[in-house]
Amino acid sequence: MTAKKSNTGGGKLHLKWVRSAICTPVKHKKVVKGLGFTRLNQVIERPDTPAIRGMVAKVPHLVEIVQ
Repeated sequence: MTAKKSNTGGGKLHLKWVRSAICTPVKHKKVVKGLGFTRLNQVIERPDTPAIRGMVAKVPHLVEIVQ
């Protein structure tokens, strides 16, 4: 058997939902919901993985990375 590599030492991303998704395509709304946002101006913490970075890259006009 092969051991899975774990990304426990990875960093965290702080994401903020900055713009409403009312007039955006359904795919964009699903990405915002998939990230875990429930309210506008909400800041959430997610692991810094390529999947999360790709989701943020799909909606850069709605979500920003807070440092």
